[in-house]
Amino acid sequence: MNIIAQLFSFFLPKESNFSRLTNILLYCLIVWTSVPSAYAQKQSDQFKFEGNYSPHLIGKRIAARFVHAKHALHAGKWISYPETFYWAGALKFAAISKDEQLLEQVKQKFEKLLSTEKQFLPPMNHVDLNMFGSLPLAFYQHHPRSDYKDLGMRYADSQWQVPADATQQEKDWATKGYSWQTRLWIDDMYMITIVQTQAYKVSRDIKYLDRAAKEMVRYLDELQRPNGLFYHAPDVPFYWSRGNGWMAAGMTELLLNLPKSHQDYPRIMTGYLKMMKSLKQYQQSNGLWNQLIDEKDFWAETSGSAMFTYAFINGVKQGWLGKDYKKAIEKAWPALVDKVSAEGAVSDVCVGTNKKNDKQYYYDRPRHTGDFHGQAPYLWCVNVLLASGRDN
Repeated sequence: MNIIAQLFSFFLPKESNFSRLTNILLYCLIVWTSVPSAYAQKQSDQFKFEGNYSPHLIGKRIAARFVHAKHALHAGKWISYPETFYWAGALKFAAISKDEQLLEQVKQKFEKLLSTEKQFLPPMNHVDLNMFGSLPLAFYQHHPRSDYKDLGMRYADSQWQVPADATQQEKDWATKGYSWQTRLWIDDMYMITIVQTQAYKVSRDIKYLDRAAKEMVRYLDELQRPNGLFYHAPDVPFYWSRGNGWMAAGMTELLLNLPKSHQDYPRIMTGYLKMMKSLKQYQQSNGLWNQLIDEKDFWAETSGSAMFTYAFINGVKQGWLGKDYKKAIEKAWPALVDKVSAEGAVSDVCVGTNKKNDKQYYYDRPRHTGDFHGQAPYLWCVNVLLASGRDN
């Protein structure tokens, strides 16, 4: 106690030894009793899913499935965006869970793209192909090799470098400061955002965040409706689940990286909060969201539901959303897990979908099991659930 008394005598008032000792004991009691409270407050941001609903269990199951999966090629030629995101999700899970074997397997699979499978590298001529650059940039953050960085940055930069054969519309977008690949489909707001934010993480050059933020504001202004949701495109007035999921996840990724002082931060946060409020209202009693979000008679779709859940989890952990969203997460995650097979395949995933001004078209879209469109966002949820505190 003499040591403690000496430490605190610096700021305690001069008084009798007995009174001083009493004050020291009282101070220590206050500090001691505040520790459990602070710990409980920190833990309140966490989600306790155990047993069959353990994020680690589900993550291992889904990530392991990727290691031996065949490529899901775009047009039968190049690594597709669903595979890119599945790959990145498995990489992050391996790192968070400290699974060195899985990390090496995922890395070795990627190494083939730099040697024997170079023909699968996507060309840099479309929003759905340029997003591939986010993958080598993600690998660079775990294995800082110059070839990873150089490859990824080429995809990020070429998204703003107008090619010689660009159409007049593409040139017009570029003249206004947007990507020449702009097309105002809501899917784009993850495709563009993810590669540009990854480029920022690697280079720390703010121009990459500026690009993504400017693009996001334009899409918000053009496509977000008064109810907070998004049409698939200006000429397709339907609230397609996964399309809205790309938007929710894209805003989340950008807000996680964008400085609060950035000029576009308030606009993007406003759009995010408006969407989250609407999504909470449209969550079905089964915990999921339907293929067309506002259509009660449509079927529950898992990829979009996982993306919404991902946006909710981040929102609660970052303090953007109130604790009432925690109930929505606790309802959604078990429902999502119930759609995962013992082999790690997610069911009820809408296949790749183009825009179409026809409600029946969305209802009739095939539902696949194990489709990479669904595998990836499940890993996003897993990874943010496993991330400690607010460190995502």
